[in-house]
Amino acid sequence: MNKFNDPAPLRAVSLIAVVCSFLLSNPLGAQTAALRVEPAAGTWKPWVLTTLDDVRPAPPPSRASTQEEIEWLHIVVPQVDAATARKIAYWDAGSPAYRWIQLMTEREVKALPLTAYPTRAYAYVAAAMYDATIATWEAKYANNRPRPSELDASVPVRVSVPASPSYPSEHSAVAAAAAEVLSYLIPAEAESFRVLAEEAGISRLLAGVNYPTDHFAGRELGRAVAAKIIERAKSDNSDWVWSGTMPQGQGYWAGTNPGNVNAQNWKTFVLNSSSEFRPPTPPAWNSAETAAALAEIRNYPRTFNSNARAYYWQLPEGRSTWWYDYIHKQLAETKQDLNPPRAARAYALMSVCMYDTFTASQDGKFFYWYARPHMLDSGVSPLFAVPNFPSYPSNHSSFSTNRAEVLAYLFPDDAEYIRAYGREAGNSRIWAGIHYQFDNAAGNELGTRIANKCIAWAESDGSK
Repeated sequence: MNKFNDPAPLRAVSLIAVVCSFLLSNPLGAQTAALRVEPAAGTWKPWVLTTLDDVRPAPPPSRASTQEEIEWLHIVVPQVDAATARKIAYWDAGSPAYRWIQLMTEREVKALPLTAYPTRAYAYVAAAMYDATIATWEAKYANNRPRPSELDASVPVRVSVPASPSYPSEHSAVAAAAAEVLSYLIPAEAESFRVLAEEAGISRLLAGVNYPTDHFAGRELGRAVAAKIIERAKSDNSDWVWSGTMPQGQGYWAGTNPGNVNAQNWKTFVLNSSSEFRPPTPPAWNSAETAAALAEIRNYPRTFNSNARAYYWQLPEGRSTWWYDYIHKQLAETKQDLNPPRAARAYALMSVCMYDTFTASQDGKFFYWYARPHMLDSGVSPLFAVPNFPSYPSNHSSFSTNRAEVLAYLFPDDAEYIRAYGREAGNSRIWAGIHYQFDNAAGNELGTRIANKCIAWAESDGSK
């Protein structure tokens, strides 16, 4: 029996045992000129990797071995059943990074564990997927292995054939990178993440657009990238334990076990430190400016709509997932979901910049320890539970402004639309009675300054 005759191992997601002997060397001939999705993306600047040498795969197998893989595809692809076809379509619905970002946003909405700091999880997973994509693209165009149907037009395919070289598989690389980082962050679910990663990679074989050896090489590349990302995560000071003391007296935040207090000390990506753009000193608690800000909050004419929007921006969708849903939508509408490097760049740029903004906003909060409005004025009635940390600057304003500016850069045709949402998210905290207008203003300024530095990084990442 031909060693590729039995499709059952694929249905059981155990292809490794069937084709692991096909990791041979010798590059194939040149890729056709028509296949030109971001041929220079392998030169783009990664977020964490300092060199691609440590993750670069060996050259693909010889033409003789490639022919054996094509014969195997002729056997297994036509035997795909309806359930497997649905999985193929699922993983083909967007860029390789799409389903992994979606997995994380769905966990937030469903209140499933995403570590104590989802912002940190998004940053490392998105950075891993981006760096894996860049490393994959470098190897693709260095080896120029044609897709199976380009060498043999009779190979059956179940999805559109990507306009890029075949080796290594971008889906396998991105999936492995995401799964390994998630396994580090949420070890109790490591096995389920790895099963999903294998399913994502194998789906491309059963779709007829990758060879088995593309999958193996991509998977190992993704794991190697993840190891570098995890190494960075282990040394980012997120395990630092705050041992300081809270300032006492009027005007200072009064509470216990302040949330996010250790984030001020995290290692940043783009900023020199979390304090690089620290907001200026807020008004004195007993100043005329603070009195006016309190009066604005106390007298704000709450309506059904203002309450509804304030609640929305407090929910996981408003705090986090809306911004990723917007990227999904824009990538699909602009067809950049067919361009894995561009899609991965968008997810990573927003996620990493949000991480830096998170650390910077906490730095300001725990440098000034400014009291929440209801702590200074008993006439202020918050719409919902007040977050357990100081007031100045506003996290929501910092985060929403930063993300809006980054997205306006990525999708300039919708810049004003996205900025309007960013402003609403910040203003909603005043409507809810949990922030002063000067918290909002300081957050807007902080988010903008960090976004500008992130955009400057992106302008020099080689993608222009």
